[in-house]
Amino acid sequence: WCHVMAHESFENEEIASQMNRNFVCIKIDREERPDIDKVYMNAVQLINGQGGWPLNCFALPDGSPVWGGTYFRPEQWKQILESLTISYKTQPERFEQSAAEIKQGIINSDLISKNTESIDFSFEKLQNAVDNYKTHFDMKFGGTRNAPKFPMPVSLNFLIDYLVYTKDETVEKYLSLTLEKMAHGGIYDQIGGGFARYSTDEKWFAPHFEKMLYDNAQLISLYSKAFRQNPNPLYRKTVYKTIEFCERELRSPENAFYSSLDADSEGEEGLFYVWTRQEIDEILVSDSEVFCKYFGITEIGNWEKGKNILFVDTEISNNEDIDETTISEIIEKSLSKLLEIRNKRIHPGLDDKILTSWNALMVSAYCEAFEAFGESSFLEKAIQTADFILKKQSNSEFKLNRNYKNGVSSINGFLDDYALTIEAFLNLYKSSGNENFLKSAKHFADYTLAHFFNSETNLFYYTSDTDKVIVTRKTETDDNVIASSNSVMAQNLYKLGIYYYDEKLTEIARSSVNLLFDNIIRNIGFFSNWASLFVNFSLPLIEIVIIGNQAVSYQNLLIQNQQNLIFTAISEHESEIPIFKNRFIENRTAIYICKNHICKLPVFTIEDAKRLINQ
Repeated sequence: WCHVMAHESFENEEIASQMNRNFVCIKIDREERPDIDKVYMNAVQLINGQGGWPLNCFALPDGSPVWGGTYFRPEQWKQILESLTISYKTQPERFEQSAAEIKQGIINSDLISKNTESIDFSFEKLQNAVDNYKTHFDMKFGGTRNAPKFPMPVSLNFLIDYLVYTKDETVEKYLSLTLEKMAHGGIYDQIGGGFARYSTDEKWFAPHFEKMLYDNAQLISLYSKAFRQNPNPLYRKTVYKTIEFCERELRSPENAFYSSLDADSEGEEGLFYVWTRQEIDEILVSDSEVFCKYFGITEIGNWEKGKNILFVDTEISNNEDIDETTISEIIEKSLSKLLEIRNKRIHPGLDDKILTSWNALMVSAYCEAFEAFGESSFLEKAIQTADFILKKQSNSEFKLNRNYKNGVSSINGFLDDYALTIEAFLNLYKSSGNENFLKSAKHFADYTLAHFFNSETNLFYYTSDTDKVIVTRKTETDDNVIASSNSVMAQNLYKLGIYYYDEKLTEIARSSVNLLFDNIIRNIGFFSNWASLFVNFSLPLIEIVIIGNQAVSYQNLLIQNQQNLIFTAISEHESEIPIFKNRFIENRTAIYICKNHICKLPVFTIEDAKRLINQ
């Protein structure tokens, strides 16, 4: 629900009494139970042509949806409650009929047939799709056109990959612009680090102040990856401060991460984050003038009620009277002072549930940051959070739970929990060289194939075969703010297929891309993670197998700023993993450069390996 309808209707005693007298009222946390949310959202979309939150749905006792909508004013809500109560008592058969029609509509909307036609994985087709996507680029403020604006790390991540192969100047400019505007905007907490949920305007200025773990984890990954292609100091600063925010505000004593911070404190949205000019002057004294110019702070306020949101006004950097070094020193010193003062305010509410999928995203974020900046503490913390998932959220059969709160692990894991955990463990293996992470990824994948896989489509259901079905088992394919669970699984199986020389896994990945080919080409902005996998099938993949005690350091040297499509497998010792079979050479670190599992003779220096890669 939304706070507005909660205050207006659900906390109104007259309306609450009417609800409780005639209905069984159930409040769902859509983050804990996205499976339920997906079904009822689908129902409301069928009923009204569109959905959204708050999501209010009326169902029969068996859970079948019969009517619903989004926001209703109090008088509207009372009339709806009264009308449905009378209708259900006098004409119950109409509700049964409506439920049957909606159920069939939900089932039909999820029908995906296996595509038996072979697809030409032409990179040119992908380029055409990106050219179409460019029409949505906002080349003035970054992001896509219009408001509200959401950071879309999945599509931006794809565009970083895409740039490696095309050197597309428009995409390059768009990426740089978007990353800079988001990091300089009010959507980014200039004092404490971390990104808010979205911007209410086109300039990334006024955020909806809620901060989500999944946004910040993915944006850490995004800015780290961008730094490897373009070592912009702003990207580095953004990564480090966002990690600091996550560790300061969201990290639990068990080395996992809580879900989110509310937008409100003391009943007012954004109150924790905004300032009057007078407050700034009193705290910063002589440094206030420079600080206020830098962050666009005014006497009358740049936001509501005379308050100011901090955003970077870069024009001050060109001030003739102050050099950049002095400005930087003033800004950093002032931000530290304001953070200290702000920490004494009443903090926004904390949603202290720990979700497996979002924590897996944080593991991947740490890995990406480690590979970009070489900070050993990032890898250590990634391992700690992964250890939490293994010990607290999974069992000996590699079955995952979704939620952890107050020491209790609960709710069967959904496909995104498995997909993102597998991805995280694959990333941990790549960053550390520890094969146990690769083996865990394979075990989780085996469990997912056994309990989620739909052999009719070669895709995965969102729910396990052990879960109670509400209307139908849904299949998630669209990439949105988070990559779809099926696209992540396809990426995972593609990689595991190479590590384990398992063509069945590779074929499932290829088949799923084949199935969604038209969607990828028509609407690449919402199939961006699929598009990244499409690249793997359209361009020749170079496999680098490194085995020996210098494997990790050799890998880091080889893939740094490497412009080819590269897949690496590393082991510091003799290994039973199929990709390493018969490749260990005593007292040497051997590098094998391969394509389609066909490898050249091993070489033993970075220079020789680079020469073979570039041939």
